[in-house]
Amino acid sequence: MKAAYIHVPFCEHICYYCDFNKFLLKGQPVDEYIEMLLEEMRIKTAEAPCEKLSTVFVGGGTPTALNERQLEKLLAAIRTILPYDGDGEFTFEANPGETSEEKLRLLHDYGVNRLSFGVQSFNDRLLEKIGRTHRREDVYRTISHARKIGFSNISMDLMFALPGQTLEDFRETLDEALSMGLPHYSSYSLIIEPKTIFYNLLRKGKLRLPSQDAEADMYSMLMDEMEKHGLKQYEISNFATPGYESRHNLVYWNNEEYFGFGAGAHGYEKGVRLSNYGALKKYIGMLRDGCLPVMETHTETKKEKMEEEMFLGLRKNEGVRFRHFREKFGVDMKEVFAGAIKEMTERGLLEEKGGSLRLTREGRFLGNEVFEAFLLS
Repeated sequence: MKAAYIHVPFCEHICYYCDFNKFLLKGQPVDEYIEMLLEEMRIKTAEAPCEKLSTVFVGGGTPTALNERQLEKLLAAIRTILPYDGDGEFTFEANPGETSEEKLRLLHDYGVNRLSFGVQSFNDRLLEKIGRTHRREDVYRTISHARKIGFSNISMDLMFALPGQTLEDFRETLDEALSMGLPHYSSYSLIIEPKTIFYNLLRKGKLRLPSQDAEADMYSMLMDEMEKHGLKQYEISNFATPGYESRHNLVYWNNEEYFGFGAGAHGYEKGVRLSNYGALKKYIGMLRDGCLPVMETHTETKKEKMEEEMFLGLRKNEGVRFRHFREKFGVDMKEVFAGAIKEMTERGLLEEKGGSLRLTREGRFLGNEVFEAFLLS
């Protein structure tokens, strides 16, 4: 086991596009949740001990929505309970404008060495449209504070294909984002998910989105601008100065195992995919009774493991190495997926290079279509 994901499902507000497991902070049993989250960590690490974690990622929700006392309790417990000695990557998600200098200092003091800020846009009009409460100036102020405190490994999330967003709007956001000189950027197109405010608006015909061609133009510009600024694309949606790639997310894309702690969290342990109950009452109640809050488990077959190796690995620009696949599964990738490889290569969406099978630039635009081709009937 290399990694641990910790879910803090509380937010001070709900963004219109978000479908993650989350709850409005006000009136929630936050202290009790943290206590049970720590109990889950104790039980799980006792049952499945590992020598050392190389990455810890605290996401949400908004982890920094916790007050300073709650935040310190969580941070201290992570360093005490989990086998993480500070040599790896310790990431916290945070929102601009909601993360005070005091909280940033607390994170730094407890060994957090990577911050991921949900910026999404530098356009105040668009930020309001998608339900974000921070504004452009908050981004500059919060990141300035983080740098002053000592954080250098900072990532920024950006979104494109937002309602009412033009290509020029996205260009301006990219210009401002890149002017900050951060070592890592993630950028995703808006996907309308069920049970979100945007989903309901779309069903009512009240949500105007950019065309597919406009979305493709935005993605093309994203790749070009990142390259111009010396940021290497290492995954469909992620760009980094060499050496600053997200080590935690690479655990997912390399199809490696990890702990998942918290309400609604997912994990992958000893070939088994696990998902926790998302409802706070159920999650807390089960741990109060001394039980792990696991809602579902699925032991993967060899076929499923090979499929996921391709779905996840092809997201990376380096792709999936033929030799690694053979060593891991004892079979040749070209034999297992002969039809998919032939079809997608002929269409110019995949290529063989440097001992790997990988997406072409054109293939990155149609990634989901490529991945579906690797479903074994």
